[in-house]
Amino acid sequence: MSPDTPAEKVRTSTGQVSRVFGLETEFGIQVDDSTSSLDVVVESMELIRCFLQRDFVARWDYRLENARRDMRGFEVDELLNDTDETVHLQKDRARKIPLSELKSDLIIPNGARLYNDHTHPEYSTPECLSLRDLVASDRAGERILLHCAQKRTEQRSDGTVRLYKNNTDFDGHSYGCHENYLLPRQMPFDDVIQALLPFVVTRQIFAGAGKVGVEADRKADQAVFQLAQRSDFFEVIASVDTMTRRPLVNTRDEPHADPTLYRRLHIIIGDANMCEWATALKVGTMRLILQMLEAGQLPSMPLADPIGAVKSISRDSSRRWECELEDGTPSTALEIQQRYLDHARSLAAGRDEETDWVLTQWQVALEALATDAEQLVGRCDWVTKKWLLDAFAEAEDLDWAKEEDRAWLQSQDLEYHNIDPHEGLFLLLEASGDTVERITDDAHVERSMVQPPADTRAWFRGEALARFSDQIRSLNWDSIEFETADGRVAVIDLKGCVDGDTAAIFNVQLDRANSVEELIASCAAARV
Repeated sequence: MSPDTPAEKVRTSTGQVSRVFGLETEFGIQVDDSTSSLDVVVESMELIRCFLQRDFVARWDYRLENARRDMRGFEVDELLNDTDETVHLQKDRARKIPLSELKSDLIIPNGARLYNDHTHPEYSTPECLSLRDLVASDRAGERILLHCAQKRTEQRSDGTVRLYKNNTDFDGHSYGCHENYLLPRQMPFDDVIQALLPFVVTRQIFAGAGKVGVEADRKADQAVFQLAQRSDFFEVIASVDTMTRRPLVNTRDEPHADPTLYRRLHIIIGDANMCEWATALKVGTMRLILQMLEAGQLPSMPLADPIGAVKSISRDSSRRWECELEDGTPSTALEIQQRYLDHARSLAAGRDEETDWVLTQWQVALEALATDAEQLVGRCDWVTKKWLLDAFAEAEDLDWAKEEDRAWLQSQDLEYHNIDPHEGLFLLLEASGDTVERITDDAHVERSMVQPPADTRAWFRGEALARFSDQIRSLNWDSIEFETADGRVAVIDLKGCVDGDTAAIFNVQLDRANSVEELIASCAAARV
């Protein structure tokens, strides 16, 4: 892929406008070598605060969020909570910490959101329009949180704080890596759900992060290496809940855009990837699927049992990845993905360099998975992890069938996701030479730690924070509330700023403004 995708190129050769997308990643947190009792919620909260150089000020505007609103046209009375979550809620009440303090919610100068999601530090990338910016912003989150973990370790009287970009603690608890895409509101959401199921169920063959063993099903064969970490944890097709009875498609209606025009597709079935190639292909293929869906060109391949298939495909040691279509026709994950790719190629080949990269790498992935998966070492996480674990098992004479040996392999599985470059197995492999394929480079990642993508509204948000932080009262993804010098409160609404052309208009006003008052006036004059 070429370097940055400038705003003037966000409109494709077919005239279709590219809309913003992003990732949210919850990190596993662990404190090693500590003799004191651990409150993981407080530890996560304090870790987030380590980003700041001054006293913490919570500025996230929770008034604009409603987790109970469902895209299917209703609002649930309450969200379900599993036993662990109920226990945590009771502890929260005992702490008597206000929500804004407990969340430690920050929008940081690179346009990202950094906060405590109960027992996990979470990093949400700024909005992006190019895959390369997304990958760089995602990797920037790793480095930002590593910095926070190191500072928190210095603050503590004992113990080392470690963070893992993974999705399970191997004890039945899962945490997510969620994707977000804007869709036109006019598309019936039930149609969206049914259309996407075959794709999200089968894409784990190239997007999964790999896992030793099986959780949430003690009857299953434990001596197995799965494709994906999250596949064990899904129970229903669609739901507004995310923590219990997890759905393949989340239906929460929080568009972070003009709600009359858009809905936000919140994909929670997906692993946190260490490989840049896997992150780019996971999101790039989904964007093509959504474009085909909008155009009415997505092939119909309904599965007989999507929930069963997501588990069976992940656990299939034969790598045949068989499944059954709704009409009884036998198929495989490879065949389903190839059919999607063929349709995407016929519609989008030659559109732009990024699209052609996705189409090419999609085909490379499917051909390698059909013949020799090890061709994807350094690109596909589950393949890379399995390759490392096999070498480790051979060197230590470990038997996958023995529980004690498998526990050792699970510890190495976890270390694959350690975000400390001196300890993490993936990062050590990446630093060792040419094995791992990069989509971005260190300079782009370092720039993304402090600078938002220049062609999205994240630039406006990040630069406003950098220049006028003292006059910002609160903010959200789609608005910023300022206090002017004479004490008035003014809001700049970013709901319509979801494409490169509109973002350029907002960003020009910010570049020209020497004060908040000038910025508010110029945005009003430009009718943005």
